[in-house]
Amino acid sequence: MAFLNSRAGPRRYPPVVAICLAQDADADALLDRDPLALLIGMLLDQQFPMERAFAGPGLIAQRLGVTELDARELAAHDPEALVQVFRGPPAVHRYPGSMARRVQALAAAVVEQYDGDASRIWSDVADGQELFRRLAALPGYGTQKAQIFTALLGKQRGVTPPGWREAAGGYGEEGVHRSVADVVDAATLAQVREYKQAKKAEMKSGAKAGG
Repeated sequence: MAFLNSRAGPRRYPPVVAICLAQDADADALLDRDPLALLIGMLLDQQFPMERAFAGPGLIAQRLGVTELDARELAAHDPEALVQVFRGPPAVHRYPGSMARRVQALAAAVVEQYDGDASRIWSDVADGQELFRRLAALPGYGTQKAQIFTALLGKQRGVTPPGWREAAGGYGEEGVHRSVADVVDAATLAQVREYKQAKKAEMKSGAKAGG
C-alpha cells in the first residue's frame, strides 16, 4: 500500500516489500493493503507466536464479514460481542478478552486522533521522533512496540522520515534480524526467532549469575 504524505502534496511512500508476517497469503494480503490491520497485528504481537498475532486481523475481518477493518466500526462494536469474535475458535490471541479491549481502545484512538485513518499516524510526520512519539502514545503500544513498528514502516512500507532509524533504536539497523521489521519470508522469520531465543537465554543466564 502506498502511504500519502500530506505535507509533501502528492508524494507517496511506496512499499519496499510485500508483507509476509502471518505466513498466510490471505492474512498477509490484508496487512499489505490495510494500515489499521497492520497496526492491530503489531498490537497483538505479545506473548503469542508472531505469525499467529499478525494473522489475527484477518480472523477479525473474516468474523465481522468485512474485507478491511474499519476503526469507527471497531470502536463502536459491542464490547462483549467483540470478545466473542476474539474467542473464536480459533482464538485471535491467547488472551482474547484483554486483547479485544486493547484493540477496541486502539481503534477509538485512531478515530479520535486521526479521523479513523490509521495511515495518518505516519503520513505527515516531520521526522522519526515524531513518528515514534505518536506510536508510543497509542493504547497498547509503548516504547518497544513503537520502535519496532517505526522500523517496520521504514524497512517494509517505505515510510522513512528523517531520523527514523535512530528513532527505532536497534530495530532500525540495517542487516539485522531482531524483530518483525526484519521478517520478509520463512527464512528471516526463523532468524528472528533464533535471535529472540538467544536473547532470552542470555537474560536467563545473567539473572542466574546475578542471583
